[in-house]
Amino acid sequence: MHSQSEIKHIESDTDLDASFLVMQELRPHLNDRAAYVTQITQQRQQGYRLLAAWHDGAIVGLAGYRLQDNLLYGRFVYVDDLVVSASWRRAGLGAQLLQAARQQAVALRCAHFLLDTGLHMALAQRFYFRQGLLAKGMHFVEALTLKSNEASLGEIA
Repeated sequence: MHSQSEIKHIESDTDLDASFLVMQELRPHLNDRAAYVTQITQQRQQGYRLLAAWHDGAIVGLAGYRLQDNLLYGRFVYVDDLVVSASWRRAGLGAQLLQAARQQAVALRCAHFLLDTGLHMALAQRFYFRQGLLAKGMHFVEALTLKSNEASLGEIA
């Protein structure tokens, strides 16, 4: 069994760069480290925070989250990303990262704590149920083409 890991926010670009391979386990479509750093930097400007589980100077798990408000939930923390490196799964790090993000929600005086997972992710769903999260709805998505995005932006402007 692995020994205890330290969980703390990623603050530097160096640490953000070091998180790429772990995030890539969750998001395999990411193939450009520099683009990843740029994307997370943009998301940070929108309130995104990235917690990392560290062991012996290496990042072995990540939880990305952001503070939001809406009419349905009021003030809440939404977990965008939760991943533990394959060699560290079943060591309790997922639960630790989720609890650290939940503690941030409590500290921020949130009414709710939310995340989404794919319908095909049965193991993740079982994990979230064990962590006290309940399924409350379905997430619907429509991929928009760049051409329609440009038209929509032109109509808004």
